[in-house]
Amino acid sequence: MQRIFLFVATNFAILVLISIVFSLFGIGGTLKSNGVDLDLNALLILSAVIGFGGSFISLAISKWAAKRSTGARVIEQPTNEMERWLVDTVAKQAAAAGIKTPEVAIYEANDVNAFATGARRNSALVAVSTGLMKGMTRDEAEAVLAHEISHVANGDMVTLTLVQGVVNTFVIFFSRIVGHWIDRVVFKSESGRGMGFFVGYIAAQILFSFLASIIVMWFSRRREFRADAGAAKLAGRNKMINALKRLQKSSTEPLPEQLSAFGIGGGRSKFGKLFMTHPPLEERIAALEKQTNFR
Repeated sequence: MQRIFLFVATNFAILVLISIVFSLFGIGGTLKSNGVDLDLNALLILSAVIGFGGSFISLAISKWAAKRSTGARVIEQPTNEMERWLVDTVAKQAAAAGIKTPEVAIYEANDVNAFATGARRNSALVAVSTGLMKGMTRDEAEAVLAHEISHVANGDMVTLTLVQGVVNTFVIFFSRIVGHWIDRVVFKSESGRGMGFFVGYIAAQILFSFLASIIVMWFSRRREFRADAGAAKLAGRNKMINALKRLQKSSTEPLPEQLSAFGIGGGRSKFGKLFMTHPPLEERIAALEKQTNFR
């Protein structure tokens, strides 16, 4: 909770700072002289409300959405040895990581995958595919579970949501400025809310969102290295390396879009590495092999 407060407070301070900079450098006056009469402070606040609001709503319903989209079944009472092993392993790793035991679920899928989600570290969900349990050894599956537990313990779901909220805020803010400018200056609309605004706003939002996603994807890749290192501490470096090598040989179908950043293997992007949620598996393996402080 303290981390969330500090993160939100920091970004609120950034918004205030930007507002002050705009005032000091007369950016509002410059825009007004060019026909863009916007209340930048009000626009900044509105953008933050919309940008963070959507991200937090997504986070709040993340467990529900994950269960619905994958058909994951929470293991309330284990019905076989495999389910008992899953629950016991997650409980042991959660205790070692200093968090409450997440809900443990399994979902029907032939691909080898797993994910973690949830709005809070102590109220999370860890789910694995039936394909993972069939296609990996217990040691490899243990490492994958440790990777997901590390995501939860690191608060990655919350932090990624906050990063997305900041990015959304500035995409909305600058897209509206561009749209308003195009409508007033190019289309000569007195209201600034004519057809030019909507065309400019949508075009700018697509462009800025595309560029801003580079930041989000970069952060997502960084946290994968941290989760791999956390898994090495919880389950053993060799187990995690072997699990990643197994993924190289396995078929890993993409998870639903809202969960793609939280799967174990991630996926390839048609736009290249800059837009990948996960680093290439060979880079993750190499990073673990360089570590010397894990068993």
